[in-house]
Amino acid sequence: MTGKKAEKVPRKAYENELLRLQTELVKLQEWVRAESARLVVVFEGRDAAGKGGTIKRVAEHLNPRVARIVALPKPTERQRTQWYFQRYVEHLPAAGEIVLLDRSWYNRAGVEHMMGFCTKEEYQLFLRQCPVFERMLLEDGILLRKYWFSVSDTEQQERFRRRMEDPTRRWKLSPMDLESITRWEAYSRAKDEMMVHTDIPEAPWFVVESDDKRRARLNMIAHLLDSVPYQEVPPPVLKLPERPPSTGYQRPPRDLQTYVPDHAASL
Repeated sequence: MTGKKAEKVPRKAYENELLRLQTELVKLQEWVRAESARLVVVFEGRDAAGKGGTIKRVAEHLNPRVARIVALPKPTERQRTQWYFQRYVEHLPAAGEIVLLDRSWYNRAGVEHMMGFCTKEEYQLFLRQCPVFERMLLEDGILLRKYWFSVSDTEQQERFRRRMEDPTRRWKLSPMDLESITRWEAYSRAKDEMMVHTDIPEAPWFVVESDDKRRARLNMIAHLLDSVPYQEVPPPVLKLPERPPSTGYQRPPRDLQTYVPDHAASL
């Protein structure tokens, strides 16, 4: 996005369009299931760039048995001795599944590289192997979409500040996140180098401008829907049956069961 900064999307317009797009996502889900397709969506970007909030909106109305969010913790000691991509492979979708990767194998090109959690040789090996790995996924029939959420330094810092002040979001902030502020340009250079090696024609990067979270969510979801050739799958014909007549069942006395207190009554 260039030129004058776009105004924030009005809340009402955002909510209406988000619901429309989420309805289409349900149709996409049913197509994936009916066609036994496999879809992987990679969400990457700086800390506080809006990845988590977008993933939440993508998955909000989807069947968790079809669409899974994968956010892996740091590797175990055993996993550190494996082929780097190995622990991601086990989370790839089977037929009829969607996997939403909240960060992915690109950790090696970002935080691992920047914080010294991998060697220079491991980093260079990743840059060579990653395009090969992704081409293998595509050749096997997996649909792969890669989104990079781009946030400005001033907006990132403001989001960090809000997280520090909000007890419900404080868990999102780690010392490593705060350290990224002092390494802004270094992270930028690492991202640029990663793009040079991994922005391949078969699996390009799609950049999402995310200073406006509402705009970012709508733009990302709309692009995903436009990029997958899904079709609406007719739902099965269902008919609500008539309730049969009572056979004399009586509910046990309420005082034989333990109920949660009526906290709502105190409001």
